[in-house]
Amino acid sequence: MNTAASPSDSPLVRAARGESVPHTPVWFMRQAGRSLPEYRELRAGTTMMEACRTPDLVTEITLQPVRRHRVDAAIFFSDIVVPLEAVGIDIDIEPGIGPVLDVPFRSREDLDRIPELTPDMVGDITESVRRIVLELGPTPLIGFAGAPFTLASYLIEGGPSKNHENTKALMHGDPQLWHDLCARLSQIAATFLQVQVDAGASAVQLFDSWAGFLSKADYRRHVLPHSTATLSALADRDVPRIHFGVGTGELLVDMAGAGTEVIGVDYRVSLAEAIERVGGDQPVQGNLDPALLFAPWEVIEAQVRRILAEGRAAPGHIFNLGHGVLPDTDPVVLTRVVELVHEVSGR
Repeated sequence: MNTAASPSDSPLVRAARGESVPHTPVWFMRQAGRSLPEYRELRAGTTMMEACRTPDLVTEITLQPVRRHRVDAAIFFSDIVVPLEAVGIDIDIEPGIGPVLDVPFRSREDLDRIPELTPDMVGDITESVRRIVLELGPTPLIGFAGAPFTLASYLIEGGPSKNHENTKALMHGDPQLWHDLCARLSQIAATFLQVQVDAGASAVQLFDSWAGFLSKADYRRHVLPHSTATLSALADRDVPRIHFGVGTGELLVDMAGAGTEVIGVDYRVSLAEAIERVGGDQPVQGNLDPALLFAPWEVIEAQVRRILAEGRAAPGHIFNLGHGVLPDTDPVVLTRVVELVHEVSGR
């Protein structure tokens, strides 16, 4: 429900800047995807990577949840490994598993085979964003990229990992190679974000899906400098930057200081506690547990109201889940949550 004349004056962008809003804006991580029957129908017979690199599909998939749920922002439909594939890394996205590659990163020679990303390598991304922005009108588009640590873990482990043992072994065993790899991945992620912003995205989110597996000391020494570099590369684009990680309650202070306007909070930490931890002077995003969308409506309603009340303690609040929409979520429930957020928070 966006009554702004332009994306830059939308509730989402205003909340991200800590400005007054007509209502708390809401969008959902993974709002475009498997929970929608129209998405499953459109994706039939198409691989994930093909869908992410085809402007017609990217545009339609990105717009589907905006039409259905009336959310306050679209999130660009892509995958965090798309820019890795674009620079020539042989990586694929397997259904039910995620990103996988046959030859994991192990050596200096492997780094030499990962070039920097240039905008011409992702011309389809520019085209997709332009088409989406044209269709969205005053509703903002959020661009996104994977943070260097999470990208590095996929490359080193060869896919999703429960323990990240190879990643941590390289991080500590060859710190120079680790930092060189993360510096390269920071450049790739930053360029991927810049391409989206330059094509019309009104905000960006940096996802660090696996950072919660790190100790605070390891995060500060081995990861924070590279996430900071990625976010800093957007400083001159004048768009709000959102920083989100999973299981990162102990890292919130450091993540909030990495050069971001908004700190995303997963469901493991209450929004009230998160706001207190980061000092109360930064807009926040979150943080309904996505599993609770399967509970009775009165449970969901109570949690939504609680989160909205807690969010008022921050300069700005963007309502979201504490992680992505689960595949079997009833889309009707998501629509009801959007309506409830708008109704309860209306100024």
